[in-house]
Amino acid sequence: MASYRNGRGPAKVDRVQPASSANLRASSSFKSKSSNVRRSGSGVGVRDSDDSVSGRVRVAVRLRPQNAEEMVADADFADCVELQPEFKRLKLRKNNWDSDTYEFDEVLTESASQKRVYEVVAKPVVESVLDGYNGTVMAYGQTGTGKTFTLGRLGDEDTSARGIMVRAMEDILSNISRDSDSVMISYLQLYMETIQDLLNPINDNISIVEDPKTGDVSVPAATLVDIRTHHDFMELLRLGEAHRVAANTKLNTESSRSHAILMVHVKRSVTDMESEIPSDNYHSLHMSKSSKPPIIRKGKLVVVDLAGSERVHKSGSEGHTLEEAKSINLSLSALGKCINALAENSPHVPVRDSKLTRLLKDSFGGTARTSLIVTVGPSPRHRAETASTILFGQRAMKVENMLKIKEEFDYKSMCKRLETQIDKLIAENERQQKAFEDEIERTAIEAQQRISEAEINYTEALEREKMKCQMDYMESIKKLEEKWMNNHSKYGTNGFINGNHGGEGNDLANEDVRELKIKLQKEMTLRKQAEEEIQHLKNSQLHPTEAGVNADVIKLQSLLDEETRQKQKLEEEVLLLQSRLSQLAFGSGQPRNSQLDNQSNGERTSIANLHEHVGLQKILSLLESEDPNVRLHAVKVVANLAAEDTNQERIVEAGGLTSLLALLRSRSFDETICRIAAGAIANLAMNEANQELIMAQDGISLLAMTAADAEDPQTLRMVAGAIANLCGNDKLQTRLRSEGGIKALLGMVRSRHPDVLSQVARGVANFAKCESRTSSKGNKNNRSLLIEDGALPWIVQNANNEASIIRRHIELALCHLAQHEVNAKDMVSGGALWELVRISRDCSREDIRALARRTLTSSQTFSSELRRLRVEI
Repeated sequence: MASYRNGRGPAKVDRVQPASSANLRASSSFKSKSSNVRRSGSGVGVRDSDDSVSGRVRVAVRLRPQNAEEMVADADFADCVELQPEFKRLKLRKNNWDSDTYEFDEVLTESASQKRVYEVVAKPVVESVLDGYNGTVMAYGQTGTGKTFTLGRLGDEDTSARGIMVRAMEDILSNISRDSDSVMISYLQLYMETIQDLLNPINDNISIVEDPKTGDVSVPAATLVDIRTHHDFMELLRLGEAHRVAANTKLNTESSRSHAILMVHVKRSVTDMESEIPSDNYHSLHMSKSSKPPIIRKGKLVVVDLAGSERVHKSGSEGHTLEEAKSINLSLSALGKCINALAENSPHVPVRDSKLTRLLKDSFGGTARTSLIVTVGPSPRHRAETASTILFGQRAMKVENMLKIKEEFDYKSMCKRLETQIDKLIAENERQQKAFEDEIERTAIEAQQRISEAEINYTEALEREKMKCQMDYMESIKKLEEKWMNNHSKYGTNGFINGNHGGEGNDLANEDVRELKIKLQKEMTLRKQAEEEIQHLKNSQLHPTEAGVNADVIKLQSLLDEETRQKQKLEEEVLLLQSRLSQLAFGSGQPRNSQLDNQSNGERTSIANLHEHVGLQKILSLLESEDPNVRLHAVKVVANLAAEDTNQERIVEAGGLTSLLALLRSRSFDETICRIAAGAIANLAMNEANQELIMAQDGISLLAMTAADAEDPQTLRMVAGAIANLCGNDKLQTRLRSEGGIKALLGMVRSRHPDVLSQVARGVANFAKCESRTSSKGNKNNRSLLIEDGALPWIVQNANNEASIIRRHIELALCHLAQHEVNAKDMVSGGALWELVRISRDCSREDIRALARRTLTSSQTFSSELRRLRVEI
């Protein structure tokens, strides 16, 4: 004998006999079929144009075998239930000759195995959950008919007796990726209309939260546990079962006194993105513009083990057990009313009558795929309870759900992947830069060595030629001196030879002198020729080496040019990836690096020095230069000067504001110049005196035209910032609106960039605050100019924006608009009332919550509408 409970003690039922493999059916067997006997349904769900699928609640009936007590007590009576599984029919006997016939989606006999029950009832729901749909599996029936055995049996002693909870988790864990997917569970019980956490008994009063926009119901205070292995799930299931409330009654020794609800949250990543790019080939780095971020599908499986319905005179409940029985019957009665209303297409479904019906709102008439298994016993003594259970299942088969897949883009994963690619590109760039610098250094050292060797060779050759010429010259001089000495000793000092005197001796001396002069002249000619030959030799040795060096220099220059082009290409790809990363990271403001701040401070100091040395007037004159590069650098200098409060007055006095507006007026539309000029105007517009000058010089019209022409988010951010600063001036409200400032501000939301939306939200908040101040002074009685210009729908749409800075500005704007009674009707019709209620309850800032509550209670229109809707503040 085996029990239909999870090992809590002996029970009064027999073991369910396992069926043979021939009786097992695939999951596809649990589909709707046409019915002629007390049944309605639309058949298999069809996908609509809005990606919704119609799906009827599937109902299976399971018959519990006779227990030992019934075998004795009902021995002389026939069973009140007769099953016809081949026709999927059940006959309920009224007496020996009359019976009622009912048809279900599946009829499971007392011999049906736990595996077959799971495959025909729960497996299609589990598969839908893995595909991103919500799913519900629920058991309903009289106390002691095997609900907990069917759903929550652990199967510690007999693995074939495992219930739907255990088998569903086995399927889920086997079909997910442990790296990219996640499974989280929470285990609750509804006891005496109180939701308690079975995994954390201290958490014994959990509230239900309903999303006012989507209507989704959740229990955020429940404990959520990340499941990595099947063993972890079994331990948690044992822990929850140990905390579940049970009592001994006449119908069941371990009767559940609470509804058990297991919630399984499955998050799966489905993507066909391209594989990761290797970092060893930076020329192949490329990101397709058509690539999409990974898709995350979120499915939720809810397994509900309802407490059994019972009659007090049969169960013998008394005292506290009686109070438990009343609570169980009330919640089941509320569930039955909802099923009846849905089956009859009633306009009102009493979902709020019980916490059980609120928790199951998505399961019946919602977006979940729902399978219901009703359990009955064979005893004729409980025929009334069996008939009630069967009729409940019949009514549930008429309920239609609209299944919707839940998926979203995984921008966080894409941002992380892009950051990884950027890091690889930066590392690759650093490696290339280091290799480039090493190559330049090596080439420079090699060229220097070759030049040094050439200089040494030239110097040695020149020294050798010089020594040779000097030796030849000294030899010639020595010979001449010897010859002169010989002549001197031969002729003597007085011109006589051997005593002879006369003209013959003088002629000989003159002839020798002439010969000596001729030889000297020849020596001079030879010396000159030697010097020319040395110079020629020097040139002949120098030119080939210089030609080689020049060829090396040309080759080196071409190599440097190629490396420079590759470096530029790599930097362009890094900038492209950084730009895409900044567009995807909505609302995630990144802190600036202190090194960049120091660099920025250094640049401002340099600009200040430039201003002092060159002169502000000279810099402003460069804004009118014909050279675009000159204008660009000049407007950068002016913008950096305008960022300091101390420089703003001098810039305006020198005509800098007029020059900046002239750049916008020129309509040449160099977007970089326009962006920097708009940023400088935004800085100047923080001063109230400058705001009036900007308006006087038609500045708002120029900013509006710039916003209409610009596409770059950073340009739109600068323009939106300038207009937002002007919106904070009470005196300029009417003129700002008449010159198109508000429409220009709202038109910039087309960018959808978080930085642009933040500036737009700030401008709307400033304008609404000024209007509120004017109204409180009694100077304004008309509708808000923001509402007249159509800003209210955008304000309501972004009141709960994910970016905290945008949400805070919008919440302030709503509160200020609501303070003027004349705006109340428009805000009610535009949906702003619900956002004010949300702000008064959920806003993170106490001052804004208090302002919203004070506004709602002080306005007659809001108060009457809240009373009509029965909403309490």
